[in-house]
Amino acid sequence: MKRAVSVSLGSSKRNKQVIIEFEGVPIQVERIGTDGDADKARRLFAELDGQVDALGVGGVELYLRVDGREYPLRSGLGLVRDVKQTPVVDGRGLKHTLERRVFQLAAEQLGGVPHYGRAFFTLGVDRFGMAQAVSEVADEVIFGDLMFALGIPIPVKGLTNLRRLARILLPFVANLPISMVYPTGEKQETIEPKFETYWAQADLIAGDFLYIRKHMPEDLTGKDILTNTTTEADVALLKERGVRWLITTTPRYEGRSFGTNMMEAALTAFAGKGRALTEDELNELIDRLGIRPHVQRLNP
Repeated sequence: MKRAVSVSLGSSKRNKQVIIEFEGVPIQVERIGTDGDADKARRLFAELDGQVDALGVGGVELYLRVDGREYPLRSGLGLVRDVKQTPVVDGRGLKHTLERRVFQLAAEQLGGVPHYGRAFFTLGVDRFGMAQAVSEVADEVIFGDLMFALGIPIPVKGLTNLRRLARILLPFVANLPISMVYPTGEKQETIEPKFETYWAQADLIAGDFLYIRKHMPEDLTGKDILTNTTTEADVALLKERGVRWLITTTPRYEGRSFGTNMMEAALTAFAGKGRALTEDELNELIDRLGIRPHVQRLNP
């Protein structure tokens, strides 16, 4: 049996292990959270090197990619500095393939490609493929990158301005400790509503689920959410707050949609090339294996 493991800086309460099959090939996928302990994550990566078929990096990226340009993140690369044998991925391959095509791939389940008046995207620079996809189905997109990453209460309007911001911001952000820009460990468990006006004005909320969960308001009645990994408890919480449609970019297994890094690691293990897959290879596998976003109606 092949094995793919995601080591995450996130909460250990979100750990999950399942066996999935691609074309009859069983793959054990496992997510291990380290509760924000970077030293523990680094040790786990070193211990698993050469022992599994693929490794995923969760809770932080190795690189951020915008319009083909990659910005290395020091905090992420430091976690995998001792990995010498096993291919290691951070999910950015699927962020620019599966997430870029999310509405096309989910159209059958949604009854067609949807259209929105306004979308509020919590953080666009780390999911630029999803940001592009959202921009194609919404008349207006407000990005909260300055709000949520740096605490600056200024909305970024539209994809063009997000691109401009990325060129300025990413070289700086690349050198920050991950704890300054991303909720890790116990910080993922608390909910602190922020910038509620922008949530209220949008009919689509998109972005990384940890940012959505951490800062969402009490009332999300009638809104659609496009995001990544969610647990059964997360789905129940969104239903309670009135969310209409929940679209997760990755499939759901045993009640859980895994992050793009975990799914990319699973595809890397299945392919068995001993390296990260190219975008063309990932797109080919997405189509060949029938990998689709998960779409769930939570409320009328």
